[in-house]
Amino acid sequence: MQESVLLQEGRARRAAREALARRARRRRRVRAVAVIIGTGCVALLAFMASAASGPSTNGARGQVRAPAVAALHRPARSDPYGAMLAPAAQRVNVRLKLAVQSGLLFDVRTGRVLWERKPTRARAIASLTKMMTALVVVAHARPSDRVLITRQAVHFSGSGVGLLPLGKRVSLETLLYGLLLPSGNDAAIALAQHVAGTRARFIAMMNARSRAMGLSCTHFTTVSGIVDQGNYSCSTDLARLAHAVLTQRVLAPIVATRDAVLPFPIKGGKLWLYNNNPLLRLEYPGADGVKTGFTTAAGPCLVAAP
Repeated sequence: MQESVLLQEGRARRAAREALARRARRRRRVRAVAVIIGTGCVALLAFMASAASGPSTNGARGQVRAPAVAALHRPARSDPYGAMLAPAAQRVNVRLKLAVQSGLLFDVRTGRVLWERKPTRARAIASLTKMMTALVVVAHARPSDRVLITRQAVHFSGSGVGLLPLGKRVSLETLLYGLLLPSGNDAAIALAQHVAGTRARFIAMMNARSRAMGLSCTHFTTVSGIVDQGNYSCSTDLARLAHAVLTQRVLAPIVATRDAVLPFPIKGGKLWLYNNNPLLRLEYPGADGVKTGFTTAAGPCLVAAP
């Protein structure tokens, strides 16, 4: 009996230490955010895209065309993302086997760029789009809101939660987990309709938020990223978006979650969700998110915060 009590106390102490360590990691935030755009390259800490030459696609051929945007420029020195290159002794020498179209690695604490390659080159971004979707949702709705699941949300394409009950209401917080962990396109539609009534109005809100954030090479045409044509961003802007997500009190713990069990209006009353982020799946030390994605034009995508 005494041994059992001691074992329980030991487990409780270990759990408390682990909880303190997790909180400490979140307080410190992340050391760096890496955004790399390559040619189907498989690498940790990366945003990767296909060899296509621009951000928007022709639906019939899957080709990518360059965006009709004004000069894409480096951020001003007052900007905390890429304001200046770090001293040579602090820079990172990135060696990848495949050619990299564009990339950026920066220190979150100082804002200094540790490595870059054409960081303002605009590319298709697939479900990395959902970082902006989530930011707009939390700016205009409460986690406690109940979101109606519409016919449009149920009849989605691409990745999804897949169990959304037509005509019922689901917690907005649960749908945010569904949006950011398994990258649910159905959750994106339901959330957009809850906030703006229609997807078109919500997309307009996304682009307005993009302009307000000073994202110079970003444009949205979809709430989920399933459409590539006209939906694009660049490494520098994605770094800004990632930082905004990591400093948002509702979203930061969601993107850092490996798996979750949430209340849900189906038989059993619970929904099990798992994060697609390979760093979290592999329990990479210190990983705090952020977002994965894939389309044929964008290729496998990952904005990572190790």
